[in-house]
Amino acid sequence: MTTARDYAEVNPLFARSDEPGTAPRHHLPETGLNQEAAYRLVHDESMLDGNARLNLATFVTTWMDDSANRIYSEAFDKNAIDKDEYPQTAAIERYCWRMLADLWHAPDPADTIGTSTTGSSEACMLGGLALKRRWQQRRRAAGQGVDKPNLVMSSAVQVCWEKFCNYWDVEARFVPISLEHKVLDGFDLDKYCDENTIGVVAVMGVTYTGMYEPVAQIAAALDRLQQQTGLDIPIHVDAASGGMIAPFCQADLLWDFRLPRVASINTSGHKYGLVYPGLGWVVWRESSLLPDDLIFRVSYLGGDMPTFALNFSRPGAQILLQYYMFLRLGRAGYQRVQRGSLDVARFLARSIQGLGPFELWNDGSDIPVFAWSMAAGQDRGWNLYDLSDRLRMRGWQVPAYPMPDALQDLTVQRIVVRNGVTMDLADKLLGELRSAVAFLDAHGGPRGAGAAFHH
Repeated sequence: MTTARDYAEVNPLFARSDEPGTAPRHHLPETGLNQEAAYRLVHDESMLDGNARLNLATFVTTWMDDSANRIYSEAFDKNAIDKDEYPQTAAIERYCWRMLADLWHAPDPADTIGTSTTGSSEACMLGGLALKRRWQQRRRAAGQGVDKPNLVMSSAVQVCWEKFCNYWDVEARFVPISLEHKVLDGFDLDKYCDENTIGVVAVMGVTYTGMYEPVAQIAAALDRLQQQTGLDIPIHVDAASGGMIAPFCQADLLWDFRLPRVASINTSGHKYGLVYPGLGWVVWRESSLLPDDLIFRVSYLGGDMPTFALNFSRPGAQILLQYYMFLRLGRAGYQRVQRGSLDVARFLARSIQGLGPFELWNDGSDIPVFAWSMAAGQDRGWNLYDLSDRLRMRGWQVPAYPMPDALQDLTVQRIVVRNGVTMDLADKLLGELRSAVAFLDAHGGPRGAGAAFHH
């Protein structure tokens, strides 16, 4: 007969007197657990998260190779802000943003300035702050007021731009997208710009759909505006995703510092830069475009440290991972990886279009991201939210959501293809999609085709 003591010896981890029935969630426990029990509790709770590799909602890198993992484990204790203590990490940060300046065709990469950030949201904030400060300096030099700045952007921008405007007292002017103008393309731009416009944001890879905004067209519209009014309005390119796709896969596309009106560009190292979260980059085409009074020079741990950031202490390991990826892949390697993701995205887009009830919004030819809606006249007793739920039951996260203002009655579903989403996984997803569509056609969905539902 097996006793409780025998069981504890066979299975000590899950049958310990010091392991609570449930983990504390609202107060710090009076006494701690041993490390194995604490690890197991945290590990088991986190198992309830979705599988990151099957998460086709996120743009963020979910896989790196073993050598990258080794660098990460060797450097996760480095604080990127301690430039005096970790001078080589600081030097590697500089290598990286200068490589990006060169990749984005800065006129003189040696005369650029940039910084790493915790992600593109922080990078966008820094780019916006530089726009606002330069506008203020110009207005004050001319004896004009600085109390009504505005920023012009598409209604489909990422929410970080709304936060920027809210936090730093800038009026957000949203140019609505439409079925005729699916992205900000310069149409009617003059109606939104005036002497108080600090800049225009152009997005290389709209979050909702993955489409590029034609930066050259936007620049041309601003050129015409300057000829007519004298207003010289700069562009910040939010290239969170496209900044690491276009240079390798659409090399002839004019979107970067080859356009003189582009003052600054940001990208996400942790998206198509192929680095674990959280890492972003922002680079100005020349150092004079980052006002010196935004740069803090502080004495820290015995050294003089210039810094321009919203976050102070932050991980340094991701900076080393970015440099590793630049060295490991080079231009040719990044091209292979990104083209592979584009091939998978276009394959999925064509296949989903062929399933019958769907209409593509775009086909994944810009960044490897595409969206689709229910085709006109498809009243099948279910909607895209129902389809998203069916896929989630099988572990796949494929979000459905309403489009922004002026198109909020249109619901789309979106797939993000990242490194690690292979053609084999794509084929498996298509099988799940076919099964889900067949099930919903046979049984309908709980919300139905006309139901209004927002996640």
